[in-house]
Amino acid sequence: MCHRCDQKNEGHQDFKQDPSKRSFLKLTAASVIGLGFTGSNIAKAQEKKAAETYAKSPPKPQNVLTPDQALERLMRGNERYVAGESIPLDFHDVQTALVKGQNPYATILGCSDSRVSPEHCFDEAQGDLFVARVAGNYLTNDNVATLEYSVAVLNTSLIMVLGHEGCGAVKAAIDAVDNHKDFPGHIQLLASAIAPAVRAVSDTSSGRLINVTKKNVIMTVENLRNKTPILDYYHDQKKLRVVGGLYHLDTGKVELIA
Repeated sequence: MCHRCDQKNEGHQDFKQDPSKRSFLKLTAASVIGLGFTGSNIAKAQEKKAAETYAKSPPKPQNVLTPDQALERLMRGNERYVAGESIPLDFHDVQTALVKGQNPYATILGCSDSRVSPEHCFDEAQGDLFVARVAGNYLTNDNVATLEYSVAVLNTSLIMVLGHEGCGAVKAAIDAVDNHKDFPGHIQLLASAIAPAVRAVSDTSSGRLINVTKKNVIMTVENLRNKTPILDYYHDQKKLRVVGGLYHLDTGKVELIA
């Protein structure tokens, strides 16, 4: 049977009903207001809860993978996509299975650019990837929480930070730093968030945009590995791998860069 069959997903309302998700929110809130929870304690408690939830019958058994297996599957999917051999999707094949829950095998922090769709470029279907997207694929409090949720509650074993060629958000950050350009509304906040990657790249050649784009991915990967206690715990326990990728617009190929 195709690896896309038997997939299950859950809707927004299920978020409120699922005890494991409510538990995650309570534990996270407690840590924020200083009630003595450490990142390790939160992760251990949620890991136990998630294990109990999925021990008998994970929604998608084929998605229970080690970090290395998850990365191998992700990159095989990209190879199919590049070769024009993507597996056709038929929602009717999985619609019943998608009702009960989800256990995606990988999480993608990607850019909002309309030319880069993780589900397409990794040739995956509903229930396989947990995706957070923001222009410039940089870290915000909201998407850090999203990534923590994917690991601590949904048991994903891989996070990929996915940048791409020709990123307009990175170009805006370069213009802000190099040319002191101001942008309207909240766009300036986006440029400021990516500015550390701009300042870390001294190259002023025609390749500056791609070099800053790669640096932004690499710095984000390093932050995810070391600066969030929950993800740090899983990473230290070898239950999570955090990698960086660069999507090439002309070929569709994802290059591992971190």
